[in-house]
Amino acid sequence: MNMNNLLTLDPAAMTGNEVVGIVVNLYDGLVELDPKQLTNVRPALAERWEISPDNKQLTFHLRDDVTFHSGNALSSDDVIWSMRRVLHLNLAQASVWKSYGFTKENVDQMITAPDARTVVMTLPKPNDPKLVIYSLAALGSMVVLDSKTVKSHEVKGDWGNRWLTTNEAGSGPFRLDVWQAKDVLRMSRADHYWRGEAKMSRVVFRHLQESQTLRLMMQKGDLDIASNMAIPDVRALRNDPDLAIDAVQKGTIYYLAMSMKDDHFADVKVREAVRYLVDYQGINKSLMTGYGVLHQRPIQANMPATLPDPGYKLDVARAKALLAEAGYPNGFDTTLRVLADQPFLNIAIAIQSTLLQGGIRAKIVTGTGNQIYGAMRDRQFNLLVGRGGSGVEPHPHSSLRSLVYNPNNADSARLTNFQGWRTGFYDAQLNSMIDQALVERDSTKQQQEYFAIQRRYDQLVPALMPISQMVDSVVVNNRVQDYQPHPSATTFLRDVWKTPDTLAGGRP
Repeated sequence: MNMNNLLTLDPAAMTGNEVVGIVVNLYDGLVELDPKQLTNVRPALAERWEISPDNKQLTFHLRDDVTFHSGNALSSDDVIWSMRRVLHLNLAQASVWKSYGFTKENVDQMITAPDARTVVMTLPKPNDPKLVIYSLAALGSMVVLDSKTVKSHEVKGDWGNRWLTTNEAGSGPFRLDVWQAKDVLRMSRADHYWRGEAKMSRVVFRHLQESQTLRLMMQKGDLDIASNMAIPDVRALRNDPDLAIDAVQKGTIYYLAMSMKDDHFADVKVREAVRYLVDYQGINKSLMTGYGVLHQRPIQANMPATLPDPGYKLDVARAKALLAEAGYPNGFDTTLRVLADQPFLNIAIAIQSTLLQGGIRAKIVTGTGNQIYGAMRDRQFNLLVGRGGSGVEPHPHSSLRSLVYNPNNADSARLTNFQGWRTGFYDAQLNSMIDQALVERDSTKQQQEYFAIQRRYDQLVPALMPISQMVDSVVVNNRVQDYQPHPSATTFLRDVWKTPDTLAGGRP
């Protein structure tokens, strides 16, 4: 794997899918999502749970046979402390819980423990409790820490953050042996794991960022699993009889964004013209194989609440007419920001070409994530090709919260986690509809409300246009058994094993 984005092992501070895949094998959460059916929530540290009739309270009943790697027994105090820690540190993983209304000021009242085996979570504001449970299962942020061990490593009230950057205090199937940044991470089987010991005695993660190196090592059999490979190299391995390609569709969306702080794109006719100056079908057919599949809705595909694609296609004549109506018969000059990585850059080049056909002359500006998305977070951009949308939880609100929702469009609001705010796209009625759908208790009516949200979003001609839904390709040697990549990046390794004849001396 590429470890460039692996900056910390602290669950409260982690960012990026790479660290999530490690954390969920060192720690356990209360619940987890079935990788084959995401809406199936499976027990973990909580053996069962209930939702109160008024949808305001969740009660979790903990297992009584769990010990941490230190030997300390799990109790509800560890769960409460772990949740408090996320809110008090207020690092990357606090954002979702803050959006649900939790704060460091109210967490002690909202999350309580009547006894050593029970945790009660009261929702601070109306919500769909299913979404909250999905977040507990999918994000990896609310894993349970051994509070006694972490407290013993606190420095100046840091809640153990410095120590947990390179250490762990979990109850998961593996324990951390060593992590050397941008080099190697090793974990070994934990003794007395409550589910039964992991099938593999050791897992080694190596930092390899050159795709061709990964390709050669997979061909030679030096690696079992390779992620983050360039798609041309993945394609080259498709016919290797010893290898398999696991393509996992994720909820993240590739998009073209426009800033409504720019007078051009504040005009609905200009946004509509841009809508018809993107060759969605051509981009997905020629550039996105292995990266994504055609998708034009803000809610991720394959959900009951997702409408069929509206079927937008490149239509230069229609776009030119709209630009003329908007007062730009000769087009205009602008900039198009994009990461200097694939497939982003190729998408941007393709869009630049079709925009030019309509008279919009877009200069491509490339850069790193901080340079490109930083400009978007500061609302200082014109056009931008990006990828986002959460979609981690199997719930329509997960996508809408990230891509559409914008409760306060003021610059001072700094709602940088909301990409609707980043683009300056604001519609009070749409926000209200999203709020209402989230708390609707009749599932049939809720689905219809999500349909209505998508129709209104489409009619308003949004400043963020979905192009493709992300596909993540992982190359796996056939000697690896029971490896199931998880759409939420929480890939569990506890049941993975290798065929005996590939191990030293032929021993299993």
